[in-house]
Amino acid sequence: MLVVHHLNDSRSQRILWLLEELGAPYEIKFYQRDATTRLAPPELAAVHPLGKSPVITEDGLAINESGAIVDYIVRKHGHGKLAPPVGTAAHEKYLEWLHYAEGSAMLPLLLNMYVGRLGEAGAPLHPRIQGEMANHLSYVNGALAGQDWLLGEFTAADVQMSFVGEVARAFGQMDTYPNIKGWVERFQARPAYVTALEKGGAYNLGPAK
Repeated sequence: MLVVHHLNDSRSQRILWLLEELGAPYEIKFYQRDATTRLAPPELAAVHPLGKSPVITEDGLAINESGAIVDYIVRKHGHGKLAPPVGTAAHEKYLEWLHYAEGSAMLPLLLNMYVGRLGEAGAPLHPRIQGEMANHLSYVNGALAGQDWLLGEFTAADVQMSFVGEVARAFGQMDTYPNIKGWVERFQARPAYVTALEKGGAYNLGPAK
């Protein structure tokens, strides 16, 4: 049985959502962040040496990293769903989105969050961070122009990229990027998303604006 080692308020929420979209069987093992530090508990290090979430286990295999997890689940449990056919141009673009989410798009968003905690000490970095955020969010906003989903039809790329949209929403960026705003509203209304949220528990990234 596939087990999702699920940390509250984390990227592992989208793994639950993906599994619900596919109707694949899974179990959840819950972990809670430290209330003061917001770090993952040490118990996660017993699952994978990095001690991070998301991480899944199945048949003695432990897989870390969201993109690798999404790819594994779709290949093993997707039965042809939520990914374009291998060998097509659409599949290559799909793979690009899977890697882009954490490889590029999330970096300035995370820097914005961490540097923001430094107060005035972080002020010199703000212009560069804001410029990179604008670059990446403009790219995603443009990719969604005239279509509901990143590849036209809903795929696991939308699941993998969802955290980017939700963090941007928490930072109050929706008025600037209306296509991302509509995309976030659409995927959050999907029944599988709602069910995953009910199973995963409270999911709070900050205020919606």
